[in-house]
Order: sequence, then C-alpha cells, then structure tokens
Amino acid sequence: MLNTFVELGLKYYFCEKDFMMKQAIQYIALFLVVLVTACGPSQEDLARVKLEQAKAMLQNQDTTGALQKLDSIAKLFPEAVYSINAAKNLSTDVRFVVYERTEAELDSLKVTIAELKKNFVTEKTEFDRYTQYIHKRQTFKRAWDRSYIQVHLDERGELYLSSNYHGDHWLNHTGLRVYDSGEDAKTEKIPIGSPDNHRSDFMDAKWEKVSYRNGNDNGVIEFIAQHVDRNLKAVFLGDEYYYIILETYDKEAVRDAFALSKAIKKQKKLEREIKRLENQLNIQ
Repeated sequence: MLNTFVELGLKYYFCEKDFMMKQAIQYIALFLVVLVTACGPSQEDLARVKLEQAKAMLQNQDTTGALQKLDSIAKLFPEAVYSINAAKNLSTDVRFVVYERTEAELDSLKVTIAELKKNFVTEKTEFDRYTQYIHKRQTFKRAWDRSYIQVHLDERGELYLSSNYHGDHWLNHTGLRVYDSGEDAKTEKIPIGSPDNHRSDFMDAKWEKVSYRNGNDNGVIEFIAQHVDRNLKAVFLGDEYYYIILETYDKEAVRDAFALSKAIKKQKKLEREIKRLENQLNIQ
C-alpha cells in the first residue's frame, strides 16, 4: 500500500512539474515574440526608407515615381507622423516646381501656336461642329480645279487627309500612295459608297474626294510632313492609277497642319495638368 501511495505521489509530482515546464516555455516564447517585435523596424523607420527612396528618384529626374512614393507613405505607415509630414512638405515643394515649369512650357507653346496659326484661315459653317483651320495655300479658290492632296484640321487638333481628283472621266479611286526613292506610305482603302468617298460632276468635269479620317491615312500625313524637301509623288489608287507630283505648298501645308495639330493637343494636355496641380496645391 505504501508503495502505491509513493508511486502516485511521484506521478503527481512529475505531471505537475511537466505542466509548469510547458507553461514556462510558453511564457518564454511569448516574451521572445514581444521582444523581437519591439526590436524590429518601426513604422517610422520603414517610412524613412521610402522617403529616402523618393529623394533618390528626384535626383534621377523621376518626378512622377517620386511623387507616387511620397503619397504612399501616409497610407502604408499611418503611425509614422514625422515621415508623413516630411513627405507632404516635400511633395508640395515638388508639385509647385512642376506647376511653375508646366506654366512656363505652356506660355512658350502658345507663342509657337500663334506663329503656326498665321499660315491658316479659320472657318465654321453651319455644317461644322468645330472651327476649321484651312491652310492659306489650300483654300477653295486655289484648289477647286486641280488634283491634289488636302490636309484638314480643326480647333481640337484633330487632323485628317483627303485626296482630291479632278478630271474628264471617273477614276473611282479608293486610296492613295505617296512615295519617293523606294520609301512610301499608303492609306487604308475607303470603298466606293462610303460616307468618306464622295463624287460629283458638272458638264464634262468629274470630281472625286476621298477622306482618310480616324487614322486611315495610315502614316501618310507624317510621311509627307517629314519629307517636305523631297520630290514626293502620289498615285491615286482606283480603277485606274492617276499620278501627281506633290506641289511644294501642298507639302508645306501638311507639315504646318501636322505641327499645329500636335501643338494644340499638347496645349490641352498641359492645361489639364496645370488644373490638376492647382487643385492639389489649393491654388485659386
């Protein structure tokens, strides 16, 4: 009997001791987790790393990337008060510099646009939704009785090309190819019956006008604009081929319209950017 009590006592002692050991191990593990967490990088430390990365981006002229990183600090590390304020102050300074630079660029661009517009006359008929810019060398009086390439531009900066045929029989042309010395550009095909393929006749004269809108010039505008100094030829593609040599003033008209189109679109982009910066900087 005595031995039985002794055995039970020993079992209780060792079970109790094992339980206490397990509890001690758990407390030690919990303490280590708290200790490691406390010793790890704080939100302020992590935010400071982002701030330095943004500064490095600014030195490398990556303004957009730097601003995105600065703006992310408050969202990622809401407890990093010091770094959040530093990031806000830096982003404000950067945006103000960008704002002034964009305004200066816009002012310079407006001078360029004013010079380019001198080559055009404006017109808005009852059929026009937007004001049209017509090159002075391609007005109706100068072009009604010849076969030529015409450029079309409106106040939005939207640009397209048309091929105009004048002759004594129908050509039924649906496209255009411009070329010189092995280099060329060719429009998309605009089929007969399309709203952009027009024709008319008066007595013995036939007129055909095919418009290449919405990118259907397929690079012909840019090709002409970049090769004004070359002896460019064009072939009207239809039931028959009809060849012309592009007049210098027609090539210059395309070049001027191409430049003005790009400038007008850039102006609108800069104006949107300035408006966005004014909202961010609370500039009235």
